Order: sequence, then C-alpha cells, then structure tokens
Amino acid sequence: MDSPSLRQNVQKAVNRGENYHQLRRSVSFASFGKLRFKTDYEHDLWSECSRLISNCIIFYNASILSRLLEHKHKAGQMQGIDEIKNISPIAWQHINLHGRYEFQKQPDLLSLDAIIQGLTEWAPQRDAASAA
Repeated sequence: MDSPSLRQNVQKAVNRGENYHQLRRSVSFASFGKLRFKTDYEHDLWSECSRLISNCIIFYNASILSRLLEHKHKAGQMQGIDEIKNISPIAWQHINLHGRYEFQKQPDLLSLDAIIQGLTEWAPQRDAASAA
C-alpha cells in the first residue's frame, strides 16, 4: 500500500477498465441513446454486439499502432517509438459510431499500409507546425 509504483500500476489498471467501459457505453448508445430491444434476449444480444464492436475498435487501433511502431523501428526514430508506447488502443474519436452496423455484407478491406503511410506523412507536418 505504501509503494508508489504499486499504486501507479493499480491506478493504470483501473483507468484502462474505466476507458473500456466508456467505449462500450459510447458504442451501446451510439443511436442517440435509444435502446431498441424489447426482450431480455434482445438486450443480451445488444450487449454482446456492443462488446464485439468495442473489441473490434481496440483491435483496429492496436493494429495501426503495431504497424506504426514497426515503421518507426525500421526508420530508427526512437522518440516516435516512446510516444507510440504511451498511446492507448482504447480510443474512438476517429470512429463514426452513428452509423449502421451490418455484419452480413462483405466490406471493402482497409489498407493498414495506406493508413500508416498517411500517418507518417502527416507527423512531420504536425511537428513543424507545433515548433512554429
């Protein structure tokens, strides 16, 4: 209890859990807070779907962060590596949660390489703008 490092680790774990639950709430109430179920089964299904979507968002973010970390390693950008290690994959500001989720259709595949290319091209411009 008196160990500062133990308290920090416990606080980090609590924060991760709280962030995940905030993401789940955002996904669950994305349709402007209107719950669209009438039975317990529909409620359970809605809950499991929001968990699946939340986990997909985390996986998507983790995939991007992993690819970006690989890119920084290859480029030898140590400062960038340290910054990426402090980014949580639980973020949803860049995700449109107000759409319609369809699991039956075959979506267009995302290109993580194109996303990483865009991020690496954007980062130097961002750093130059913040230095000015």
